Amino acid sequence: MKRKLFIASSISAALAGCGAIGTKLNDNQAAHSVLTSAEDLNLRVIGTHGLARQYAPSDISKDFPINSLDTPTDRIYTQLVGAAFRPYRLTLTGMVARPQTLSLAQLNAMPQSAQITRHDCVEGWSAIAQWSGVALRDLLALASPRPGANFVVFYTFDQDSGGMPYYESLNMAQAMHPQALLALRQNGAPIPPDRGAPVRLKVPTQLGYKSAKWVRHIEVVASLAHLFGGKGGYWEDQGYEWYAGI
Repeated sequence: MKRKLFIASSISAALAGCGAIGTKLNDNQAAHSVLTSAEDLNLRVIGTHGLARQYAPSDISKDFPINSLDTPTDRIYTQLVGAAFRPYRLTLTGMVARPQTLSLAQLNAMPQSAQITRHDCVEGWSAIAQWSGVALRDLLALASPRPGANFVVFYTFDQDSGGMPYYESLNMAQAMHPQALLALRQNGAPIPPDRGAPVRLKVPTQLGYKSAKWVRHIEVVASLAHLFGGKGGYWEDQGYEWYAGI
């Protein structure tokens, strides 16, 4: 798997403008420390309650870049692509009263939400697209999280060359945000494999790496400490900001 160096950043203004930030920052421990120290302030000041800006259909980008994560090539994902994702099942387990296993047909039969929002990537680009699918809070309502459930973790079909799976997490407030979406379509068509098919998390209030592609399993947990590096995400385990709010 090819993975460019991402920039650990909570410099939302710079990212919103999509100005390229020198990758030297990524190797600068002092810069890492400053950026990480801003995370708590970022979370307190920006929070997760505001709505990301919605755009008009005429604002949709003609070219939505593909970031540096390669499309999974393992046997299971390749077979799913070959079968047009008919065998795909999204599972939701953990601290819930009613664990769920849902096919794409079942997900498509649920109430659908749509948004035209901007994706801000830490690689230094932004693009606008329409995303539609199931509101994450609707899926969580089906499963009914138990008391003490604080985080929602997303596991994907993606993994690095060492076998480390790509995962992400939201706290319950972020997961219940009205714009947190399990996207099934981009610009009215099923999401292509290189953009996260068949299910992609979209969280327009946070930087792009929070919008995990190729979601296969969701787990509701009390704590992130026991998961892999304990920081709540693949990049977060490598020192990137967990909140990543815009």
